[in-house]
Amino acid sequence: MSDERRFPRWVYGTGTDPDARFSLANERTFLAWIRTSLALLAGGVALEALNLPVQPDLRFAAALVLVTIGVLAPVLAWISWARGERAIRQSSALPAPSAFGLLVVGVCVAGGLVLVGLIAA
Repeated sequence: MSDERRFPRWVYGTGTDPDARFSLANERTFLAWIRTSLALLAGGVALEALNLPVQPDLRFAAALVLVTIGVLAPVLAWISWARGERAIRQSSALPAPSAFGLLVVGVCVAGGLVLVGLIAA
């Protein structure tokens, strides 16, 4: 397939085709983020759907944080994939990870809310 017909063009329209192993590794990382997103969404829904002994307002807030991160993670994963693929095609250094902070802070906040909600219940 010609690079003019591949999406996104700002990724495929630059550099040269790399060794397929590098592109496939980048794709596997993207798919790992998608699995993480699904787990965050499922955890948020389960937290609110199950009758857990957690103070209701804090349980809802934690579920909301998890679902929000679960919705944002695929967008950030796609941006990270595109930046990585572009760097691979240009034979330049890979960009620094951009979504780790959001994931770490979000999961810590949600966990903290559940912990406080358990104590308050």
